Amino acid sequence: MAAKRKEVVLQININNQELWEEMLCLKGLIVVDAFQAWCGPCKTVVDLFRKIRNEVGSDFLHFAVAEVDSIDALEEYRGKCEPVFLFYTGGELVTVVRGANAPLLQKTILERLAAEKKLLERGGEQAAAVRH
Repeated sequence: MAAKRKEVVLQININNQELWEEMLCLKGLIVVDAFQAWCGPCKTVVDLFRKIRNEVGSDFLHFAVAEVDSIDALEEYRGKCEPVFLFYTGGELVTVVRGANAPLLQKTILERLAAEKKLLERGGEQAAAVRH
């Protein structure tokens, strides 16, 4: 009889300030789909995120969905109807991608992940340089 495979959670669900602060402590690149409760997270990128996760298989890559209405730190993203993806390293916002642009998201994830891996291998700290 084949053993059941354990379902791996692709995206961490963040729905309060405490979970948000815990998530920011993760090592590596964190890609956050910032959404509002009335519209929910962007479903069109889930397959892309799964594909990237399977290809790179990195412990330094984390995906999360965060409800902006419940997290004070995300207040500036409330009232918007377009998908917003926030990229964090070292607890700092480093890039923002607006819209469900799969090629841009993939390029940004792979570039940021490569940079973060290099930095972590050297034992360095990430300098915050936000690109919009």
